[in-house]
Amino acid sequence: MPPRVLIADKLSPAALDIFKARGVQADVKTGLKKDELIAIIGDYDGLAVRSATKADKAVLAAAKSMKVIGRAGIGVDNVDIPAATAAGIVVMNTPFGNSITTAEHAIAMMFALARQLPAADTSTQAGRWEKNRFMGVELYAKTLGLIGAGNIGSIVADRANGLKMRVIAYDPFLSTERAVEIGVEKVELDQLLARADIITLHTPMTEKTRGILSAEALAKTKRGVLIVNCARGGLVDEAALREALESGQVGGAGFDVFTTEPATENVLFGAPNLIATPHLGASTLEAQENVALQVAEQMSDYLLTGAVTNALNSPSVTAEEAPKLKPFVALAEKLGALAGQMVDANIKAINVAFEGDVASLNVKPMSAALVAGILRPMLAEINMVSAPAVAKERGIVISESRQEASPVYDSLIRVTVTTDMGKRAFAGVVVGGSPRVVEVKGMELDASFQPAMLYVSNLDKPGFIGALGGLLAEAGVNIATFNLGRRAAGEDAIALVGVDQALDDGLLAKVQALPHVKEVRGLSF
Repeated sequence: MPPRVLIADKLSPAALDIFKARGVQADVKTGLKKDELIAIIGDYDGLAVRSATKADKAVLAAAKSMKVIGRAGIGVDNVDIPAATAAGIVVMNTPFGNSITTAEHAIAMMFALARQLPAADTSTQAGRWEKNRFMGVELYAKTLGLIGAGNIGSIVADRANGLKMRVIAYDPFLSTERAVEIGVEKVELDQLLARADIITLHTPMTEKTRGILSAEALAKTKRGVLIVNCARGGLVDEAALREALESGQVGGAGFDVFTTEPATENVLFGAPNLIATPHLGASTLEAQENVALQVAEQMSDYLLTGAVTNALNSPSVTAEEAPKLKPFVALAEKLGALAGQMVDANIKAINVAFEGDVASLNVKPMSAALVAGILRPMLAEINMVSAPAVAKERGIVISESRQEASPVYDSLIRVTVTTDMGKRAFAGVVVGGSPRVVEVKGMELDASFQPAMLYVSNLDKPGFIGALGGLLAEAGVNIATFNLGRRAAGEDAIALVGVDQALDDGLLAKVQALPHVKEVRGLSF
């Protein structure tokens, strides 16, 4: 059956056309109440939304088949990302589809504030010709302070440079080289507050940015500063801004976003020199078309090929990378499953080493798949989306290393698991598109992964193989594959035996009782 996607908010018809063209079944059901959404969400592999539909814990708990949620836009406040991650659901947004539109709205706000356009329009249309009342200021040669210089902020900077403004920016992630490239001066926040004639915000909402323009910060600004927020509600302390507008500390504010939306009432409403719009930053025909196209393409790519684009909780995988990564992701998951079934003590750390050609690929999906395999014996529903977050919650340190050359194989993946009892290492390769294990506990062997397997660690003594084979034959267990490894004659040895049916606890105990046997485990893949 083709994958099914529910379009739960109003999107451009172009999105539906793309889903259909790609072979994805898409149903448009907008305006659903929460209980209606919960009743049907279990039938879908994907959910496409804007900002109206809330994918909260209750909705996600009912989404048993859900693989991906696509947000046509930037903000994902309406999606419970931790809950989606725990459920193994990829959450995507479309961060670039409405960038120009949002940046232009911020520029429009700046002009409207500088020339008091809304108030002048209202006055003039009311029949008052108050030419002397509306004395504006030029943007030319003014200092614009950007809080956030990412994708949208850099577009605003470009337009402001075209207006011959001086642009300064506060952004902890802005490199000196990037600042030069986009034509801004990188400064600290206090410097920006002291120097800017106009401040515009272009940062996501995080615990660090919430209330970044607090009462204390507003007091540090130039008297009469203009403030524009077309980013996220809550970045500015609205009550403090109201006081600053009334005192004249802030000369005007243009707000497109508010702490609570829809903002049918707000402490800012009615303040002097306030311009307010109803979250129109992305509201142009071009932007709505772009984000609809992008979300449909991204979700289709993931559901059909495994390509991950603009995900907020999973490593990105391009459409070109996906086919190359697929066999190595499968190997990593099998290796992880082997390691997870071979350790009993509390896991403290997991190191994944990539050797040879595989080291030049995008290793994040492989690491995530491997960690998922290790944790699955303890957490059955975990997958490569949720695994890194779960490992972090449990205090497990994940590390990666790369080595361009591999002594024997073109590509090899090795995992070392550190527990309270010590370390265990396992390595595998891809042969003919299929994963194989080539090293267990430092001993070389070459075994394919079978659905049911028996692992035995023993002393390398004559007669062991015959005794094991006889015991399995007596129990009616057929051997599919038999692979051996050892350190040296008479020392530690291992056997990985593929069997046609899993061994029960009683039979495992009998294998454990054979002479020279140290450890026995039943494995499943």
